[in-house]
Amino acid sequence: MSAWGKSTWIAVAIAVAAVIAVAAVIASVWASLGDSGMSPAGWVAMTLGMLATLGLGGGLMALVFISNRRGYDEPGNWR
Repeated sequence: MSAWGKSTWIAVAIAVAAVIAVAAVIASVWASLGDSGMSPAGWVAMTLGMLATLGLGGGLMALVFISNRRGYDEPGNWR
């Protein structure tokens, strides 16, 4: 017996189909670009952007875990 219901399987199937469709579009666009180059400044900018994005994501996830462990996420008693 599965713990997942029929609607969950449908949602998973739709999500997988969407990922496959996006991957197909990306592959098509990438193949149509041909031989395109990027300057060293472009590589530096892309690397710095990726590092900043990863740092921001990691920092926000750390805040979520800290907030949860210290009890800031518990519902308040508003009397």
